Amino acid sequence: MTTTPQPPASLMQETPLPVTPTAKPARAALPRRRPRGPRRSTPLTIAMLAALAYFLLPLFWLVIASTKSTQDLFNSFGLWFSHAPQLLTNVRATFTQDDGVFVHWLLNTAVYAGVSSVGAALLAAAGGYGFAKFRFRGDRAAFNLVVGAVMVPATALAIPTYLLFAKAGLVNTPWAVILPSLVNPFGLYLMRVYAEDAVPESLLEAARIDGAGELRIFFRIVLRLLGPGLVTVLLFTLVATWNNYFLPLIMLNDPNLYPITVGLSSWAAQAQNGGSGASSDMLALVVTGSLISIVPLVVAFLMLQRYWQSGLASGGVKQ
Repeated sequence: MTTTPQPPASLMQETPLPVTPTAKPARAALPRRRPRGPRRSTPLTIAMLAALAYFLLPLFWLVIASTKSTQDLFNSFGLWFSHAPQLLTNVRATFTQDDGVFVHWLLNTAVYAGVSSVGAALLAAAGGYGFAKFRFRGDRAAFNLVVGAVMVPATALAIPTYLLFAKAGLVNTPWAVILPSLVNPFGLYLMRVYAEDAVPESLLEAARIDGAGELRIFFRIVLRLLGPGLVTVLLFTLVATWNNYFLPLIMLNDPNLYPITVGLSSWAAQAQNGGSGASSDMLALVVTGSLISIVPLVVAFLMLQRYWQSGLASGGVKQ
């Protein structure tokens, strides 16, 4: 029996083979990505600039025209100042014309718009909360009626409203302007959409278990949760009532009850017809009074803007 000779132990240890560096495969050149930035659309930019000019040019003209006399309104370029600006003179004459009746009109407008906006916001909040959180027979039909009322223009209801108020003896009173302004179908619709997500059911159930009544829940809990939406409806109603012209025109006969819109319209009629008490600068006073009348609206919008934006966003996005 023959045996196969074994190699020496030193040779049985494996020797590491030399590793030759291999060249990495060349990567294919990838196209460079452009940094992401805001996309610009020339047609959209032109459209936005046109919309900006459409909204701001009348305001710019009003500011310029308020610095001119009636003669300069017709003899100078409409979008630039005249050689002798007289803004302070026009403002002083506006507040002193007809024994300061402009101040009386401004106060009337503030009362009409303030009471109407607060009342309409509270009624819209109560109605929207009721439609959103309570179920009763005919709730869908009633809400569809409210949505349909949104599509009815207010001018179409002015004459029927006048006839109803004439029967009730409320014509030529402040209530003839305030009461119709309290009804805001769009505000009720907006508050219903907002209340569906802003008021959790668990919180209402916890308050009921603790023994709180429905009125206490509404005024102590729900109104705080509906704050942004409440301010939104308040702002919309404030602007609508402040700029309302047709309803006070047919409801009021006493110049001492006029809001600013009807009062300035009467001044413009005097300036055109040359009636009693009309001065040569009456048209300039109408323009200056129009500028003064929008200042409270601008201030109110700037103060309530953040509530308005948060109200629309919170009511339209589900958590």
